[in-house]
Amino acid sequence: MYPMLDTIAQELDLDIDALRLQGVGALPSTFAVTDLAAASLAAAGLTLARLVQQQTDHCPLVSVDRRLASLWFATSLRPQGWRTPPLWDAIAGDYPTRDGWIRLHTNAAHHRRAALDVLGTPAERTAVAAQVARWDAEALESAVVQAGGCAAKMRSWAQWCAHPQGCAVNQEPLVIRQTFAAGSPRVWSGSEARPLAGVKVLDLTRIIAGPTASRLLAGFGAQVLRIDPPGWEEPSLVAEVTLGKRCARLDLHAPADREVFARLLGEADVLLHGYRADALEDLGFGAQYRRQINPGLVDVSLNAYGCSGPWQMRRGFDSLVQMSTGIAREGMRWQQSEQPVPLPVQALDHATGYLMAAEAIRGLEQRMGHGSGYRARLSLARTARLLVEHGTVVDDLPLEEETAEDLSLALEQTPWGPAKRLKGPLRVGQASLAWDIAANALGSCAPHW
Repeated sequence: MYPMLDTIAQELDLDIDALRLQGVGALPSTFAVTDLAAASLAAAGLTLARLVQQQTDHCPLVSVDRRLASLWFATSLRPQGWRTPPLWDAIAGDYPTRDGWIRLHTNAAHHRRAALDVLGTPAERTAVAAQVARWDAEALESAVVQAGGCAAKMRSWAQWCAHPQGCAVNQEPLVIRQTFAAGSPRVWSGSEARPLAGVKVLDLTRIIAGPTASRLLAGFGAQVLRIDPPGWEEPSLVAEVTLGKRCARLDLHAPADREVFARLLGEADVLLHGYRADALEDLGFGAQYRRQINPGLVDVSLNAYGCSGPWQMRRGFDSLVQMSTGIAREGMRWQQSEQPVPLPVQALDHATGYLMAAEAIRGLEQRMGHGSGYRARLSLARTARLLVEHGTVVDDLPLEEETAEDLSLALEQTPWGPAKRLKGPLRVGQASLAWDIAANALGSCAPHW
């Protein structure tokens, strides 16, 4: 009945008998985006249910609301009397080239500079478009990436499957896992109502996927400490993704801050990170070092384009991966449009985030049951294969319009003004998503547990 869920359950070794899905309707897309939303959330819930069963000998019922899951794939925040900044930089977007289309991702200042330097234009969209039109898409993609920027040529799924990186990532499992001997099991400090209470999560992720994972873990009781470098900001997303977390800053190039980070790392139960594969290695905090100072660490990471192949170190974002893997091209065909048509939400980010949360919980289950350390790696491009290979869908019932009943009754007081949150889409027995900390500014807390 739910082929997407069946595939994820098989990949993650989950029993779906304890799952109840409710709600009808689908987001407007040629792909099964709502099914992906419900299935990825269900994976996190079922993994949490298994952890609770391990500790209590009782398997709780997992409930997922498909409609709310779809809405959370967009945004859970409803500002009251204020607005979040625009999601996209003025230069970011899709541009026609001599032989196709390319997407420039310029939200970060250094990525914008790289693209403009390659094109030799001012930060003015008309000038950028004129210069892009003189390039072949693949040549411009390579030039921007080599300059330290982010870009993606639009390819079809068949072209992606023939590309060396597509060949590599499509051979990877949905999750790449490793287990390590660590010593004595960790004692469960949670309860059926707050199953992750007492779990310390060190969050080094940014933008959407990783923060989605840590937000879910916080919603079930985990203590999340997010670390950002000095100067980093996410003005359009911070109110959405910092819910339930304390947010601090550390400069991992500064000796004093490195000492603080090493201590936090040694005390953490879970580490979430989305750096390129060599970034933590270059900083001296590579995988071997992490296991040495914290043998029981649950280490969960993601990247854009996969853990093997020539692009495994490439910077990337959801919208770029949609261009690379044929999703935007298929949307263009579906809509009979003259330009790329992406998914209606950043579905690869959100789905991969919930799968990261599932793997963090799986690692905790291993730690509590067997005393082992755990490492899991995921990628947006591999999640894209999951979505694409379930095929396009015929017209479905449209998602119901949002109503007042969807909103939480209590206002959330944020530094930017009052807001409301959508009800959580996931419940695991007695445990429902609830956050002890409102959204807050990056760097607003001290770097300690």
